[in-house]
Amino acid sequence: MDYKDTLFLPKTEFAMRGNLPENEPKRFNSWYNERKIYEKMKRENVDFTLHDGPPYANGHLHIGHALNKILKDIILKTHYFFGEGIRYTPGWDCHGLPIEQQVEVSLGGKKDSVSKGKLRELCRDHATKFIDIQRDEFKTLGVIADWDNPYMTMKFKFEAEIYRTLCKIAKKGLLVERSKPVFWSWAAKSALAEAEVEYKDKEDYSLYVAFDLSKEANEKLGVNDAKAVIWTTTPWTLLANQAIALNPNEKYVVVAEKFIFAKPLLEVMVEKGFTNGEILKEFSSCELENLNAINPLNGRNSTFILGEHVLMDGGTGLVHTAPGHGEDDYFAALKYGIEVIMPVSEDGTYDETLRTKALIKEEFLDEFIGLHIFKANEKIIEILGDSVVGVSKFTHSYPFCWRTKKPVIYRATKQWFIAMDEPKLSDGKTLRQLALSEIKNIKFYPESGVNRLTTMIENRPDWCISRQRDWGVPIAFFRDKATKEPIFDTEILDHIGNIFEEKGCDAWWEYEIKDLLPQGSNYDPENLEKVMDILDVWFDSGSTWSAVLASGDYDAGNYPADMYLEGSDQHRGWFQSSLLVSCAANEKAPYKTILTHGFTVDDKGQKMSKSIGNVISPDEVAKKYGVEILRLWVGLSDYSSDLKISDSILKQVSEQYRKIRNTIRFLLANVSDLKEVESQNFTMLDKWILTRATKAFKETSLAFRNYDFSKGFNTLLNFLSADLSGVYLDICKDRLYCDDLNEARRISAQSTMVIIARELLALIAPTLTYTVDEVMEYAPDVIKDGKKDAFDLVYKGLEFEFDSELNDEIFIDAREKFFEVIDSLKKDKTIKSTLELVLQTSSTEIMSADMSEIVDWFMVSKVEGISDGDSLAEFRVDGELFRLVISPKFKCPRCWKFDADAEGSVCPRCAKVLNV
Repeated sequence: MDYKDTLFLPKTEFAMRGNLPENEPKRFNSWYNERKIYEKMKRENVDFTLHDGPPYANGHLHIGHALNKILKDIILKTHYFFGEGIRYTPGWDCHGLPIEQQVEVSLGGKKDSVSKGKLRELCRDHATKFIDIQRDEFKTLGVIADWDNPYMTMKFKFEAEIYRTLCKIAKKGLLVERSKPVFWSWAAKSALAEAEVEYKDKEDYSLYVAFDLSKEANEKLGVNDAKAVIWTTTPWTLLANQAIALNPNEKYVVVAEKFIFAKPLLEVMVEKGFTNGEILKEFSSCELENLNAINPLNGRNSTFILGEHVLMDGGTGLVHTAPGHGEDDYFAALKYGIEVIMPVSEDGTYDETLRTKALIKEEFLDEFIGLHIFKANEKIIEILGDSVVGVSKFTHSYPFCWRTKKPVIYRATKQWFIAMDEPKLSDGKTLRQLALSEIKNIKFYPESGVNRLTTMIENRPDWCISRQRDWGVPIAFFRDKATKEPIFDTEILDHIGNIFEEKGCDAWWEYEIKDLLPQGSNYDPENLEKVMDILDVWFDSGSTWSAVLASGDYDAGNYPADMYLEGSDQHRGWFQSSLLVSCAANEKAPYKTILTHGFTVDDKGQKMSKSIGNVISPDEVAKKYGVEILRLWVGLSDYSSDLKISDSILKQVSEQYRKIRNTIRFLLANVSDLKEVESQNFTMLDKWILTRATKAFKETSLAFRNYDFSKGFNTLLNFLSADLSGVYLDICKDRLYCDDLNEARRISAQSTMVIIARELLALIAPTLTYTVDEVMEYAPDVIKDGKKDAFDLVYKGLEFEFDSELNDEIFIDAREKFFEVIDSLKKDKTIKSTLELVLQTSSTEIMSADMSEIVDWFMVSKVEGISDGDSLAEFRVDGELFRLVISPKFKCPRCWKFDADAEGSVCPRCAKVLNV
């Protein structure tokens, strides 16, 4: 007789291998086109709003994009599968320099021959193209969102909302226009905000220059031919020098070499070989105030001023001051009414100001006008000649434009700023004060984020929001031609906003002033001029809460949003700009929670680079492994720091996925004949695993709720591997395959597996959505429990806490020690199977338990008390003796237990099942 036909073997059509790359796109299409899953996920109540930080509509997605969108999707689905209604409207940043530069490249140097309107049209087309590309690429990642109605900052109504938010801030008095040094990208020909600057190492000159004192200054000090020695790392700014700043609280000295230094730095000057240290004269800095030194480059006066910004931690204590090229310089010179000179044009070359202000000797004018400032340093040092006290090169951290990757400069221009310290908000608060106050009410993941954002708000300057480019939302204000004062007339601003909503903000350039004024306006268009700057793109993205959440134009959720989620670099970018715009306009933060993730690096921790060859694209991963593996990689990774990814890491993740899939497959296959869940007569073994599952699921779900997915998955995978698959399912095979269909303990085991499977599927559905949805196609009705697909699942948790005998550590420890001994016996070929054995023990705890459960627990044929005779092996646990002896009975040909009375006959259990 072939006893195999009498066994109740597993049955399921759920495949062992998922064939993910082929099947995932088909499944997403069904979610999106047929089943309208996002509409289902919204539910009536809005319990959780995640506001999407807009990616830039330029280029294909990289692995960082995939990390960001998958993490958002996992978090949204966590809230959904835990029973909440969610909202998620994806969006794109569409304006700004990178798109404009791409269009310029495509024009092949013919930008000047193209009208502004045509250029903006080409930029719009470029953005539209990549929005379509990126949207399709995001969908392949299994990200469910309102893809039919995403937000785009270049939509006409969106542009109008950006403009209206600007007007709201202007009306509060927080928008100011002034000439001030700002970060300037000569490569992009535009001002930059703090968030658009990154720091890299740059080699520069360390230059010490002697300025002769004027006759009056020499007389004041009672010396002859004294020289003020300044230090600079930017020789090119010396042409615009207007002053030399001294610390008002320090003493200064004239040394034997006739050089002037700050006294606290004299020892350093000696070490550098500039002086032997002999002091001719000591004096207070205020003695030189408002007197002059002579700039050796041009013979112009350089006024001595006092400033607290002059420190004693470097240089000479005499600070070269060019108020057009530095913020400290600007504010220090402002107190003295010193003119701000700016001889550098927008492209970083010297302009005709050199001639009109006589900033360099006449014989050098033709050479310098039109020369790029970074090419001027060597020539300037040469011209300085004997005035150079010391010169060398060194490497230091220097600001670079994060778009063009070129070093930036400070350049004074007339720009628009959002003022941080004007007391214009409620209760006389400044924007800085309000933003810092709001931060205290925000929850941060990780918690360290609060310190980063707080420090940045505390230390940031006024926000320069104007740019001198073409592709963006205009700062659409009129100026009075005579007074140059901006006009913030509500009727005019509202009218322009309405025009933008209907026509788009291209109208600002296309329409004449008379056509932009409301009918019956009291203003004469002949007396007005347009502001032609555009808005910093960070203002665009910083105001998306207004256009998306607060306008009512999108079914996007609540304002403030429950969460903003981006990379950790956005503390200086989107998190900050959004906070400032929302606080300035509405006096509250736009979010309740900030979650940040790190960057993607290779398995050695190196940044991804095409030149190194370590770049991994989401598309490649999807085609080779499947998106589900990429999603599980996100779930398994500690996103609070940089995330490592490589082919070897993805192979490890694939192995983890295989274990999860096979465990689910086993559960499905072994409950296919169960009609109804039985929950009244759990066996000791069932109670043990349900108690363990309850604990593991509670820990996992708590971690998931706190967005600590790596911790949650670590707990869950350990349970699945060690307890569920490694112990329980392995033990249950005998009763599942060999017991009678209606045997109570078999039904109990199947019921236990169903209970665990239902919650397990809901628990992992946020991350492994493709897999769980596939599972629901093949799951028996008893697991589906009336649900059609994955998106009907809701995680409720388990509440089983039995006082099971198997909770005692001796059972766990004895089993572990038992299998250590078995490994040795199998290696020695003493036995082939544990079923050949009888386990003898002195433990009364074990002997008092349900003996059929204990037999299965150790997977032997019998458990009994200690008796005389030989044993194959012995071991002790907690002082109790365990002996392994060969079973005196025969192997049952059906279940393979050594419990038959004769060779070839079946054991009593199998005889009962077979009715023989």
